[in-house]
Amino acid sequence: MLLLPLLTVFFPSAFAALTYRGVDWSSLLLVEEAADKTYTGIDGNTKPLEQILKNNGVNTVRQRLYNTWADPEHQTTPKAWESYGVDDLATAVQNYTETVMNSFNSADIPIQIVSIGNEITAGLLWPVGDIRTDSGPSNVAKLLHAASAGVKSSYFTPQPKIMIHLDNGWEWSTQQWWYDAVLGESVLTTDDFDMQGVSYYPFYNEEATLDALRTSLTNMKTQYGKDVLVVETNWPQSCPDPEYAFPSDASDIAYTPARQKLWMKNVASAVEDAGGNGVFYWEPAWLDNAALGSSCADNLMFANNGHALKSMEVFGSI
Repeated sequence: MLLLPLLTVFFPSAFAALTYRGVDWSSLLLVEEAADKTYTGIDGNTKPLEQILKNNGVNTVRQRLYNTWADPEHQTTPKAWESYGVDDLATAVQNYTETVMNSFNSADIPIQIVSIGNEITAGLLWPVGDIRTDSGPSNVAKLLHAASAGVKSSYFTPQPKIMIHLDNGWEWSTQQWWYDAVLGESVLTTDDFDMQGVSYYPFYNEEATLDALRTSLTNMKTQYGKDVLVVETNWPQSCPDPEYAFPSDASDIAYTPARQKLWMKNVASAVEDAGGNGVFYWEPAWLDNAALGSSCADNLMFANNGHALKSMEVFGSI
């Protein structure tokens, strides 16, 4: 589950078409601050990371809650739930979600969006929720319907928007197949969610062009009538030996901090063209994980040496 508390800040008018301009900072508390890491802004002064982000135009942060790690290749059911069938698992999901939401509400932490799952193209809570099995689409629909119910039954007023998040956001055929399969079970309905979030990375597939992203998001918005966002993207400042070819429309973008800025500008433009309303950089400050899961050496916006901000002005000047 991903929760996005809103930071109310001024944002330059050049990016005004996007409601959400953000980063995922989920490693901050458990990894970086736990190891006494500090951060320095472009002005050379050490400040809390949240202050540096705010000063550079970020108005929303994305925070994972680690009940398990989840990505396209890992959707493990928590140990306490691993013996459950789909009905008991759905009950556990609804109760857990409601409890978490009420905890945030009690702590007076404002939540704008709740993502019920992270990159769940192959499903969630495997093996029960593995969409690639015969019962997969039905089970995924039940689990997501339960998660949505947990948000709606919480004490939050107003209710946060509910988002479903898949990877490979540039690939319309995948998005269409997934939503049609899950919604086709007549359990999860379009009333259960408000947003469709996608991940979009340039270093996993040469077909992941900006034009493909623009087309996919446009089609999603047209077909399902929801807000669309890129909730994960990043660009390397070092990539000497990429595992895959980059898309053709990114081949002339250098691997530098300055080009991180250009990449974000290009992604933001594609999202805006599609009628979308948000872009998030995935973990710009995870100093102990510079590759960020890619074959590139460094996708961070902060430097490991001195932890100085390299290119976060991207959000303040696009």
